[in-house]
Amino acid sequence: MQKNLLHGIKLVQSPLEHSLCLSYKEPFVFDVDFITSCSIKIAASCVCGILLGIERKSHSQVVGLRTLVLISVSSTLLSILSVFMAENKLFPGDPTRIAAGVASGIGFLGGGTIIRQGLNIKGLTSAAIIWAASALGMALGVGLYVQVALVLLVLLILLKLLEKFEWMWFPSERIKTLHLIFSDDDINITEIENSIKEGGIHITDMNIESVYAEHVLKLHFLVRSPRETDIISLSKKLREIPTLVEFSVTE
Repeated sequence: MQKNLLHGIKLVQSPLEHSLCLSYKEPFVFDVDFITSCSIKIAASCVCGILLGIERKSHSQVVGLRTLVLISVSSTLLSILSVFMAENKLFPGDPTRIAAGVASGIGFLGGGTIIRQGLNIKGLTSAAIIWAASALGMALGVGLYVQVALVLLVLLILLKLLEKFEWMWFPSERIKTLHLIFSDDDINITEIENSIKEGGIHITDMNIESVYAEHVLKLHFLVRSPRETDIISLSKKLREIPTLVEFSVTE
């Protein structure tokens, strides 16, 4: 009797299930053309990561070959996955969410390369290159070979030429604090400022601290100095002041 009841039951599919069954295709992961296309994209992504990594390593930066290759290749793979999902109705939803996730994730990774050293900030260019490597990798994932080649060429040229241009017209400066301690508060502050400025150092702020009981005067100068500033020469010059007992520099 139970067998007869089972024969009487008719399985009914919903319209969505019926549509999925009709449109279902075996994943083309073993398709030769698909594998060849993915291989070319991943290889091109490796080249992009290597070239950007060489540029960073030439500047002795922490972000190098392995990091940028991993970022570029991973972004390419996720981009390929987005295209795969868009072409296969078994994966409903918005495939662009993967790209949005990559962009936000790369933001966290790039933030890790930005380092604050005292009053100075380093790593902004490396963070931007990490973001660029991810963008190039994603573009390769959807087959934009010519566009990626042009952008990569422009990036490498600009990173090289703009660096020389910046050094020539906008010399890189470091923010430092000069600490001077004098055994006597009877000093000529203007003379000290002139001695500091002669080394090409720009004074942006000054703080005076006086210990009346001990007749000790402390001067703190917040300055901007070129990278090539010779602090040793400045120290020797300030040492000529008889009442100077201590001189130190912090960044």
